[in-house]
Amino acid sequence: MPHLLVALIAVGSLAGLAFRPEADTNPGSADYVILAGSAGLRWDDLDPQRTPTLWREASKGSIGWLSVRSAMRVTCPSDGWLTLGAGNYAAWPRSTSGSVCEPVAPALTQPDGIGANLTDQRTVVQNNQDRLPYGAVPGALAESVRCTYAFGPGAAMAAARPFGRVDKYQASFPATPPSGLLSECNLSIVDLGTISGTGTERETRVRTADALLARVVAARPQRSLMIVAGVSDTERSNRLHVAIAEGEGWNDGWLTSAGTGRDGYLQLIDLAPTVLTALAKPQPDKLFAGRNVTVVEGRPAGVADAMLGVHNADHRAIAQNAVAGIFFKVLAILQILLFLLAVPVMVRARRHTGPRGPALPPPRLILGLELALIAGALAIPAALLADATPWWRNSHPAWVFGSVTALFIAVGLALVRFAPRYGRTLWPLGATAGIAAMVVGFDLLTGAQLQLNGVAGYSAVNGGRYSGVGGVGLGVFVTGLLVLAGSLGQWITREWRPVVVVLLGGIGVVMVGSPYLGADPVGAIAVTAGVCVAAAITTGGWLTFSRFAWALLGGLIVTFGFALVDVSRPAADQSILGRVLTELLNGTAGPAMQRAAAANGQALLNSPLTILAVAGVLMLAFCQFSPWGGLNRLFGLHPALRAAGAGVTVATLIAGVLNGSALTVAGAAAATAVPTAVLTALRVLLHAADRTRPEGETDGPGGPLTRAATSPDVHASS
Repeated sequence: MPHLLVALIAVGSLAGLAFRPEADTNPGSADYVILAGSAGLRWDDLDPQRTPTLWREASKGSIGWLSVRSAMRVTCPSDGWLTLGAGNYAAWPRSTSGSVCEPVAPALTQPDGIGANLTDQRTVVQNNQDRLPYGAVPGALAESVRCTYAFGPGAAMAAARPFGRVDKYQASFPATPPSGLLSECNLSIVDLGTISGTGTERETRVRTADALLARVVAARPQRSLMIVAGVSDTERSNRLHVAIAEGEGWNDGWLTSAGTGRDGYLQLIDLAPTVLTALAKPQPDKLFAGRNVTVVEGRPAGVADAMLGVHNADHRAIAQNAVAGIFFKVLAILQILLFLLAVPVMVRARRHTGPRGPALPPPRLILGLELALIAGALAIPAALLADATPWWRNSHPAWVFGSVTALFIAVGLALVRFAPRYGRTLWPLGATAGIAAMVVGFDLLTGAQLQLNGVAGYSAVNGGRYSGVGGVGLGVFVTGLLVLAGSLGQWITREWRPVVVVLLGGIGVVMVGSPYLGADPVGAIAVTAGVCVAAAITTGGWLTFSRFAWALLGGLIVTFGFALVDVSRPAADQSILGRVLTELLNGTAGPAMQRAAAANGQALLNSPLTILAVAGVLMLAFCQFSPWGGLNRLFGLHPALRAAGAGVTVATLIAGVLNGSALTVAGAAAATAVPTAVLTALRVLLHAADRTRPEGETDGPGGPLTRAATSPDVHASS
């Protein structure tokens, strides 16, 4: 029966991953597309009096937050225009590395007075092909349409074909455009100018862009789609920008795409495939990285209610980037200090055989250390809950966020400490793991609102993830589930323990991999591998070759089954797993592997979670191999916990490497599990010499006087 249940749970997990959303649908068609772009245009630049045309277009059309990620860490105007025309992450060569982006100034010639030629385009295309790992081809959009008309230097960069030719070009949009100007080509691109600076200077530039857009709107032909986009940043900092689509079938909704999976969010690379879909043109094979933009309902009627004030995602993302670095650095420092303080307490907690030895640590010291370790384990779940509050709107966001996080830590600490089972050895470990899993699981069930632009989540301006579970959330979730499964497994007989592990693990696989929840199929594969390893050794004993082989076979079966389902879909509808496997089969996976290696290297060196992962490993090594550690005895008494630890290690390392986040997932797992693992090992040490003493026998100073020296409600044996 246990083996049958394990098989059924595995099949159920695979079936849960097989369900995917329907393919993208085009909300409307058009005979002409006018794409008006402005470098630096943000939603807080819009105002009904100062920018009436922009405000009117936003009110009539569908809107969204535009992530302008390109092949560079910060997208300057030239990178943005080039990425727009490539439909893929591209970059323009840079000559400086200052804090302000260079102006758009491509080398242009007009030999026939009709079109133009970008003299450096061939070199730019070659650089993107040879030196960057994205395989972008600048000009892929222009090559896919019959004719392009560009107005302004930025528009020329987006409208140029790969060999540099711009079909029709004017240096600026005319003040009095002739009739039919925007119907001469089916795609017209207009440069509205660069929005930079602050105060009056910025407002003046926004007014100029709005006045130019008014002339463009007045010259629109019938059955045209108008797209307005803030195509880049203007300083060396990441921001979210304006995206508006107005036309038949594009009104009164949120813009989104399968590339983001989040209503109201889209990427700059999504605009090129959207243009072709609206014009009923085929997509170029293997050139576009973006996905077609679609419209979903549910947007507030007013632009201010949707994009400004408490809903200003750009302002929240700015605060998130600043506070996240502080939070994880402080967390790493505090946990390292806790581990250093725990070492001498564990040394004193170990019983000595002779009549002399160090006295046992005082009960109050032990209780204080336990509470501090529990608080450390609850820090990331508390930070996720803190992201439900509008802390980022305060003038001192870091202090407000820290205060709210501390409040949630205190609430969680009270729930663990004052529970009737607190004296049980495994209670703090299992309870904190359960709280962590419930917090992340509830967030996934409610749309991952806590992780989007959250300190313990991910930022939309970075362009890595917009929905589902992030690296930090994945580490906390898989750790919570497996450690909880290991703790619950100690209550039942050995032959049924794998059922508990696979049951909770199967739930985790579906929640992580489902496109409606975690939307991380690679993470689901990693969780599957971890669950298989944990289930193989949860009954006790070592991870033998036969057990490892069965665990590996189980993981491969689920992975292969999901891969077959995913690869059989059209390329545009595949997950990242299907696309990688397709590239491996056709021999074009080199750029993808290069991108993953570069992302892993950057995450390894720049993330404070790397420090947390290393500190956690060192502390566990001390507990495992030193005479004062107690981890060996803990694993001997509770083999299901050793299985959980092995499963967490396998799952988090695989997920981090395959997702390009290095030790980020493992660091979040270590921050959640290692503090309470140290607490549990300390409790085992304190009870290592418990025995029934003959009447009249006494103990030496370092002897096993546990019940007289410690509070029974704190250190009762499990």
